Amino acid sequence: MAASPVSPASSPSPASSVHPVDRVPPVSKLLTLGLQHVLIMYTGCVTVPLVFGAAVGLDATTIGLLINADLLVAGVITIIQSLGIGKVLGVRLPVVAGATFAAVTPMILIAGEYGLQAVYGSFLAAGVFGLLVAVPFARVVRFFPPVVTGVTITVIGLSLIGVAGGLIAGNDPTADDYALPSHLGLAAAVVVTIVLVMRFVRGFFGQLAVLVGLAVGVVIAAPMGLVDFASVGSASWVGVAQPFLFGAPEFPPAAVIAMCIVMLVIFTESTADMLAVGELVGRPVTPKALARGLAADGLSGVLAGSFNAFLDTAFAQNVGLISMTGVRSRFVVTAAGGILVVLGLVPKIGEVFAALPAPVVGGAGLVMFATVAAVGIRTLARVDWSDRGNSVIVAVAIGVGMLPVVKAGIYSNFPSWVQIILGSAITGAVLTAFVLNLLFHHLAWRPMEPEPAHDEPLADTTIDLTAPGGPASGLPEGGMPVGASASSDAAEVSPSSRQ
Repeated sequence: MAASPVSPASSPSPASSVHPVDRVPPVSKLLTLGLQHVLIMYTGCVTVPLVFGAAVGLDATTIGLLINADLLVAGVITIIQSLGIGKVLGVRLPVVAGATFAAVTPMILIAGEYGLQAVYGSFLAAGVFGLLVAVPFARVVRFFPPVVTGVTITVIGLSLIGVAGGLIAGNDPTADDYALPSHLGLAAAVVVTIVLVMRFVRGFFGQLAVLVGLAVGVVIAAPMGLVDFASVGSASWVGVAQPFLFGAPEFPPAAVIAMCIVMLVIFTESTADMLAVGELVGRPVTPKALARGLAADGLSGVLAGSFNAFLDTAFAQNVGLISMTGVRSRFVVTAAGGILVVLGLVPKIGEVFAALPAPVVGGAGLVMFATVAAVGIRTLARVDWSDRGNSVIVAVAIGVGMLPVVKAGIYSNFPSWVQIILGSAITGAVLTAFVLNLLFHHLAWRPMEPEPAHDEPLADTTIDLTAPGGPASGLPEGGMPVGASASSDAAEVSPSSRQ
C-alpha cells in the first residue's frame, strides 16, 4: 500500500502518456487506498458534529443524524474535488474534504441567539457567497499571508479549548456531576492514550491515535456507567439525510455576515492544502484550478445548509498521507468519497459516535484543538519578526479575538448582530488581522507585488514535507493527530512570501 514518498518536484515519466494523477488503479487497490484516506480523516470529520451537538444540547439521535449528513456531504464534495464538474467545480486533484473546526464557535453563538434554523440558513448564504467570490479570491490570495492565517488558526485552536473543557467538566456548575474527578480522569486517560500512540506508533497506524484514544475511553467509561448504545440498536441500517430537518432556514444578517467571514477563512485553509497537493503530485495549481476548488467549498455550504451538515474544507492530514504513500491518483480519493457517501447512508454508524461519553469526546477534542493552536504558532514562526508591523498585527488580532473568550459577555450591551460577529473569536481575529495587514503592508506607499498571470501556476508551498513530525515522518502535517482538520494547519502555505 505504501510506496516511496513523493518528491514535490516530481513529474510524470516522459515515457508515460498519462499523468500519475489521472491513472486509475485496479478496483481492489482503489477501495483499499480509498479506505485508508477515510480512516485518516474520519475522526476529524465526526468530531465537529459531536462537539457542536453537545454544546447546543442536542440528543444522541439528532447528533447521529448530523454525523450521517456530515459524512454524506463530505463524500460528495470529495468526489467533486477529485473528478471535477465542467469548468466550474473541483480542483481535479486528490483532495479530501471534511468538516472544518473554523465554523464551530460561530455556529454555537448563532444557535444560542437565533436557533438552528439560522445556523443552516447562514450556511446556505455563506455557500452562495463562496460560489460568487471563488474566482476573485483565487486572484488575491496574497492578501492572506502567514501573518494573517497564522494568527487566525492560533485563535481558532485557543478559542475551542473551552468547548473541550465544557465537554469534560460539564457546563452547569450547579449539576451534581459537574467537574467530577472521575470525568477528568477519563478525559486524561484519552489524552494519555493519544500521546502514547503518537510517541511509540509510527506510520499509518500512528495517524489513528485519536481513534484509538476514543476506543480506549469507551472501554474505561463502560464500567463507570457512562456508555449507552441503546439508540444504536434502534437505528436503521439505511437512511437518507432529511433536508431542512430543523425547519425552514432563517437568515439573520449578523449570522450571515459571521458565516461569510468563516467561508473566507475556509478558502485560506483550502488554498494552502490544494497548493501543497499540487506540488506533491507534480501538477502545480493554477488560479483557474484553485477557483474551481474553492467553488466546491462554497457548494459544501449550500449542501450543508440544505441537509443539516457542516462547512467543508480540504483536510491537511490527507496531504500528509499522499506524501507518505506516494499514491498520486485522484481516483483513489474519488473512492474515498464514495466510501464516505456510503457511511453517510448508514444511520447506525452515526449513532455509535453520537453515543460516545462527553468526557471521552472532550479529551480527544482537547488534544485536537490545542494542536490547531500549535500549528498556528508554527505558521507564525515563518513571519518576518524584524518587521514590527507584524508584531502589531499578531498582538492586536489575538487580543481582539480572545477577548470574548476570556471575558464572556463583554459585548452583551451591544446589539445582537455585534455580539454574533465580534463574539466569535475567529471572526474578530481574522477581521482585525486582515485590516491591519492591509494597513501595514498593502497601502499605496508600500510597493505592491504583481499578481500571477491567470493561467500560471501559483507560488510554491512553504510546507516543509521533511520536517520532524511532518508527512515524511508518517504523521499528519504539523505532527497533528487525526482529527485536526485542515483548518488547523492549512495556513503554512502562502502564495506570497511577503508578510
